[in-house]
Parts: sequence; C-alpha cells; structure tokens
Amino acid sequence: MIKILFFGDVIGKIGRKAIKEILPELKKEFEPDLVMANIENLAHGIGATKKTFEEMREIGLDFFTSGNHIFKKSEIEEVLVDQDSVLIRPANYPPGVPGQGFKMIEVASRKVLIINLIGRVFMREDFDCPFRKIDEILKQVDTKDLSATIIDFHAEATSEKAAFGRYVDGRVSAVLGTHTHVQTADNKILPKGTAFISDIGMVGAAESIIGDKIEPILDSFLTQKPALIEVPEEGEVDINAVLLEINPKTKKAVNLTRVDRRIKV
Repeated sequence: MIKILFFGDVIGKIGRKAIKEILPELKKEFEPDLVMANIENLAHGIGATKKTFEEMREIGLDFFTSGNHIFKKSEIEEVLVDQDSVLIRPANYPPGVPGQGFKMIEVASRKVLIINLIGRVFMREDFDCPFRKIDEILKQVDTKDLSATIIDFHAEATSEKAAFGRYVDGRVSAVLGTHTHVQTADNKILPKGTAFISDIGMVGAAESIIGDKIEPILDSFLTQKPALIEVPEEGEVDINAVLLEINPKTKKAVNLTRVDRRIKV
C-alpha cells in the first residue's frame, strides 16, 4: 500500500508554523510514504518565495503543487525551472510558461506520477482545457511500472471538479481538489477506483475568511474596492489534509480519509 498525506493550501507564516508543529504527530499517526502540500499561498497568503519553499522542505514535506497564484512572487520561477524541482505548477498553463506541470517521482521504491491542473470556470485567467490536457499527458507519459497517478485539480467550481473526477475515473488513482480553502465532505472512491474530493481545504487561520484577515475582506464586499491581502500571524489554525491509500498493483485507491485538526500557534 502507498500512503500519501496531502495538505490543503498552506497560507502564510501561520500556516507554515502550524505544519511544522503538527507534522511529527501526523507522521507518527499515519506513517505516510509521501507528504505533499499545495503552496501557492505560502508567502504571506499569495505566492511563494525561495525562502518559504525551502522552509517547507526543511520541515519535512516531500513534494509540492500550486495554482494560479504561484507566479505572484517572481523569484519562485528559479525553483520551478529546476529540472529536479519538487514543485510543479498547473500543466495547462499556455506553452512557454516556466516550470513543469507533472512529474514522475519514486515513493517507497515505486513510481508515482503527480499532475497539477487548473480549472477554467470562474477563473480570471484563460487556461488551456484541463480535460484535453490530461488526455495529452496520459498519452505521452511512460506508464510502465507506474504504481499511482495523483492529480491536484486546482479549481473554483465544484461542478467542474466533479465532472473532471468522473472524466478520469479509472485512469488515475486520485483527483484531489484545491483552491477554495474550504474542506468538502464529499471524499469518496468513484466506481472505477479513483479517489475524489472537491477540496482538501487549507492550513490557515481559523478566525479568518478563507485564511485572510476578516476586516479587509468584509470592507471589500461592502465597498467593492480591492482588498489588501492580510494574513493573521498567530492564533488558532485549521489544518485540513487527506490521507490517501493506493494499491500499487491495481493503481486504484482503497481509501480517502479527511484529516481535520485545529491547533494554536
């Protein structure tokens, strides 16, 4: 069995501190073979820097996905273009965008393919079609000796996420949604063996609006002026993750469990 612990969007310093505190406990409890996180909001709630990325590596996370905010801090491109990087960006960005959209890694002496894709519904950017992109990726990747395929589907609309899960059911091991920062209760194994959840959630301040300070966001809704992103730096933290278990012989998921903790940092 391959066991993967995947954290939802890690938001700012408070999220990084919470991961550092909780990870030893979760590793002891679940004994994962691979620990992953989405880090597009790692540096003060938007984007990631080389320093914050390295901090997460030192904490003990193995691999990272991202989304539409990953390029907010331009220095992260140095990490993305490294062929040995353990950080990927959505594969359906237009051609020529720095970074890799998928990667084959070794987990417990087994080959695991990790793919990052982004949705189009309600997104401001004009991304390529994720449905056609996954077909393209699965055709070009050598699946010989492959034990699992994991997709981080970074999207706004639950309908698009659900449709995508059904589209790839039986062809990948798991479709794990990110982006909305709200953990959903629809974790399941689809009929053909693909694990699915609309959104893993976040690692961010509990007293917040999806990780950001409450007052600026409320003001933006009331005035329609842009909100300045501010992230609480201490207090209670919601830690959302999933534990995914895959049978390497069949490449099918056998279990997808939500992990939901709250700690104070």
